Amino acid sequence: MHRINTQALALRKAVLDYSVTRMDYDPVPLDRPEPSDKLAKLAGQTLTDAGIGWDKALDLFRDVLAPATISADHPNFLSFIPAAPTQAASLFDLVVSASSIYGGSWKEGAGAIFAENQVLEFLARECGLPDGAGGVFVQGGTLGNLSALVSARQWAKAQGRLGPWAIICSAEAHSSLAATARVMDVEIIIAEPVAGGKFTAAAADRAIAKARDAGLTPFALVGTAGTTNFGIVDRLDELAATAKKDGLWFHVDGAYGLAGVLSTEHKGLYRGIEQCDSFIVDPHKWLFAPFDACALVYRNPEYAKQAHTQQADYLDSVHATGEWNPSDYAFNLTRRARGLPLWFSLATYGVGIYRQAVSRSIYLARQIADVIEERNYLELLRPPELSVVVFERKGWDAAQYEQWSEALLDSQFAFVVPSSHQGRPNTRFAIVNPRTEFSDLVKILDSMA
Repeated sequence: MHRINTQALALRKAVLDYSVTRMDYDPVPLDRPEPSDKLAKLAGQTLTDAGIGWDKALDLFRDVLAPATISADHPNFLSFIPAAPTQAASLFDLVVSASSIYGGSWKEGAGAIFAENQVLEFLARECGLPDGAGGVFVQGGTLGNLSALVSARQWAKAQGRLGPWAIICSAEAHSSLAATARVMDVEIIIAEPVAGGKFTAAAADRAIAKARDAGLTPFALVGTAGTTNFGIVDRLDELAATAKKDGLWFHVDGAYGLAGVLSTEHKGLYRGIEQCDSFIVDPHKWLFAPFDACALVYRNPEYAKQAHTQQADYLDSVHATGEWNPSDYAFNLTRRARGLPLWFSLATYGVGIYRQAVSRSIYLARQIADVIEERNYLELLRPPELSVVVFERKGWDAAQYEQWSEALLDSQFAFVVPSSHQGRPNTRFAIVNPRTEFSDLVKILDSMA
């Protein structure tokens, strides 16, 4: 006869009850950060030899720590790039955590990897890549960009090229590319985009020539499908042609904006993506999955495998099967099967709902941009291309933006932080949550009058 561990049952019930309560909030509490000294006073020392017990720990999280953590899935969390996981994705994230799945090798995680690979193949098809394209889910866009560009350099080395190496990208590219260059110990050559923010072939040509004049060997050209600041999609078709002409690996950073390719009426913005050698997109941004997940996809995964496969005696049995081992395709070995929540959500709701949700975000951005242009105290900096709307409150300095932002958060109505462009303060709406309402966006604009 099996004995029932009543303490374990009580713990499971309490944690699951809290999870359900959290997911039942409508909307979730926005909450706000607290200074460390206040949290130290409220929480005290939580780690002791004897422990404080799960009930006290859970109470502490619920009553002190969680309220000091802003909810990125609140409909009016409009700063940075928000998150809006579906119920199915969030619930299945619990399943993944409870299942102790190792997602690094087929030998240990075949079923989970099969499901993840179906999602990666779906994303590859949406972008027009050929059969055989594939990749891996990694932690986030920074790791995705790093892994893709390490693979690109491996590809260049295999062609007999020699460094010193250089990556070519736009001034509007994500900060992770500069970080990647530092980690790889390569140079990064910045090209100036055209006035509308797009990276074009002409700008790429100038940057490539600059790199070569400096004695560098460019090996990768990076385009962006949805810049973080403005949501701009580069001229991917032009960049693809330039990369082919100059013998460069063409990588597309679509961490935020590549999800827009699911919107049928906006697919034309991504013309040229089908020619890329690799791309990334973060499901925890605009594909309604929980933190953390970045889909990294290669046209020819073999180059990534050459760059990233780790060799060790204890791994011999993993490599012997010849099956797909996700850890071979990025800078990771141990990995969580972080693509499963997205797989479960897509399988549950269908791709059509995703297309509608993404299209709605773009429509809502354009709708509120029209309102901004109608108000004489506001200035729209650029018409939105995807779902990011950047604007100024005329006459305000940085301190006034900060005061306004803090007042919005104090009211628990919205989280909208100040930003800047070319030295001038502004603010922005990043709209990815299907539950964000037009009327709430208007109220936020009203608060700036």
